[in-house]
Amino acid sequence: HEVTYQQLFFDVNKIGNALKEIGVEQDNRILQVIHDSPEFVASFYGAIKIGAVPIAVNTFMQPHDYEYFLNHSRAKVLIIEEDIWNGIKELRNRFVFLKHVIVISHTHIANSEELNYYDLIRDASTQLDTARTTSQDTAFWLYSSGSTGNPKGVTHLQRSMEVAYKNYAKNILGITEEDRTFSASKLFFAYGLGNGMYFPLGASASTILLRDRPTAEHVFHTIETQKPTIFFSVPTQYGALIKYVEETGIVPDLSSIRLCVSAGEALPATFLNKWKELFNLDILDGIGSTEALHIFLSNQKEDINPGSTGKVVPGYKAKIVDEHFRELKRNEIGDLVIS
Repeated sequence: HEVTYQQLFFDVNKIGNALKEIGVEQDNRILQVIHDSPEFVASFYGAIKIGAVPIAVNTFMQPHDYEYFLNHSRAKVLIIEEDIWNGIKELRNRFVFLKHVIVISHTHIANSEELNYYDLIRDASTQLDTARTTSQDTAFWLYSSGSTGNPKGVTHLQRSMEVAYKNYAKNILGITEEDRTFSASKLFFAYGLGNGMYFPLGASASTILLRDRPTAEHVFHTIETQKPTIFFSVPTQYGALIKYVEETGIVPDLSSIRLCVSAGEALPATFLNKWKELFNLDILDGIGSTEALHIFLSNQKEDINPGSTGKVVPGYKAKIVDEHFRELKRNEIGDLVIS
């Protein structure tokens, strides 16, 4: 279904008021386990608008992962999809800081331990004053993937979304209100959060959200029916999409797209060349990180080097240093530092 900016504005205010009503205060953390949907966006901004701190996490995790996220973040509120909650609710007494569970469910919840998202916002006011925060206050957290131990909670400031939007979405993508974004990478990833939420909303553009798993069929069907102008994905998925075309012989119509973007890992030159051959579309490969919020090195439309991560996005600084933080010369190997 379609949601207008006016409806989204009202929904943000309603969930913000509902959260205040159950005792959420400034700086309280709210864990979100929500599929890509208007509810995700409304909850995220509703929390920020009252000065609380939303933490969007992966919807495809194991119960013990959610226990870790809840206890590590000391979240006071959990907003969660019904199917996921049903898989973890027997652990409820192990979530030591959790006060309220808000379940996104279209059935009435008789259980007094849980609140129904839609019941909660139904009668809430559509008017809400914005909390007094500064650009340096914490706005939200994201958890790192945990590839080097337990996932780390990364705090992002009130200014972070605006900085990533201006540096990358404006400078590199040239996003405008005419664009329709579609990200096969989910909103709970730092990458997807920009692609599918604050990039299009920052530009007064439209976003296309896919609740389901982004299989090749789902992704191609969404592109053909919803006609995005900017498509975001990750290398493994570009590989799966190419494989789907090769195996089925079906070449979907991607003519609405003006720009394809890849991040998350290095994009093999073979994928880039094959994609160009199949769809006559370039893929802009870049690299970002949860800590930096979005892409800070990227190829650009007129400057693509297959197999390369690209150049520094205007607005960021980058250098390669040794273990003593001394900058290295060309062709020397060290650590990449970003600011």
